[in-house]
Amino acid sequence: MLKKMKRLIYTMILANILFIVWGKFFNPPITITQIGGLIEFGKLNRDYIPYDEMGNNVKRAVIASEDQSFFDHNGFDYKAIEKAMKHNEKGKKLRGGSTISQQTAKNVFLWQGRSWVRKGLEAVYTFIIELAWGKDVILERYLNSIEMGRGVFGVEAASKYYFNKSAKDLTKSEAAWIATILPNPQKYDPKNPSAYLNKKHNWIMRQMNNITLK
Repeated sequence: MLKKMKRLIYTMILANILFIVWGKFFNPPITITQIGGLIEFGKLNRDYIPYDEMGNNVKRAVIASEDQSFFDHNGFDYKAIEKAMKHNEKGKKLRGGSTISQQTAKNVFLWQGRSWVRKGLEAVYTFIIELAWGKDVILERYLNSIEMGRGVFGVEAASKYYFNKSAKDLTKSEAAWIATILPNPQKYDPKNPSAYLNKKHNWIMRQMNNITLK
């Protein structure tokens, strides 16, 4: 029995290592979150594209919105985590401190939720992909797999869904509108923006001027 358990553990570790190596060169065939969207909304609207075909506007917009220290940290933004913890201790609406790298680890390898088990696994995967993939691959996997609407995943599908054009052709304003719906794409809609979204859109537009792609 003990040998079987050890063999199972070793097999799972090996499978994970192979998946991580494979993920450096290929986008995930499907993710748990995408399966959930397919079940909930009856559709899976996605269109994986290479990093160079995404256009710089949407890259800058999402980085400005989600993780402005993306190119400078090692996968974890400790200042953002500390700030989020202090905010949450006050009993206000929960705020996350996850980086794009952490969100990529979650979206590609794991599931949604706030359990300590998932957060622990997320930290492990984040550390590994920062070492094995590098920033460009992490950002490409993130922008291709992230949920950006009800059953809509990735910037290319979102660009076509909201603006009927490819991600590389998005204007600065259009890219900022797509970024405004993060991290709650099932609630927010850039086609029908609230006062909050309008305010966030203007903020992202200003922040995009400070983002330098590397």
